Amino acid sequence: MSNAALRAASTRRAFTLVNPAGLYDPAPNGYSHLAAVHPGARLVLLSGQGGEDAQGRLPADFRAQVRQAFGNLRIALEAAGAGTQDVARLTVLVVDHTEERLRIFGEELERAFGPAMKPACTLIPVPRLALDGMLFEVEATAVLPA
Repeated sequence: MSNAALRAASTRRAFTLVNPAGLYDPAPNGYSHLAAVHPGARLVLLSGQGGEDAQGRLPADFRAQVRQAFGNLRIALEAAGAGTQDVARLTVLVVDHTEERLRIFGEELERAFGPAMKPACTLIPVPRLALDGMLFEVEATAVLPA
């Protein structure tokens, strides 16, 4: 299937984001409680994206890494004919997690995904990532119509 055909197929969502009654509203924290995948949908599984640019350079600044990682995520999504609106789930890894880093992540998530409901998401504080100096990594599952 061509990228144009994949993009056309992704114009309608193949999943529904839900925040069930009885659970707190996670929207202020930038995520939804669950993503229900519709029958026949096609899953796109993206490896964790860090803050490296195309030449492999990694900035020292946490915000710059988060912004670049979301940019890298968009490039990977586009290669599958998808966009941020097709992301049903994120897994986020943060080195030396703090409330300040959570705030920065939330701001950059809003910048990358816009005002719509955010995907289901789990943030995992970690002591280290794959590369020296790497502070942030984001993995995604996108869902497209079959």
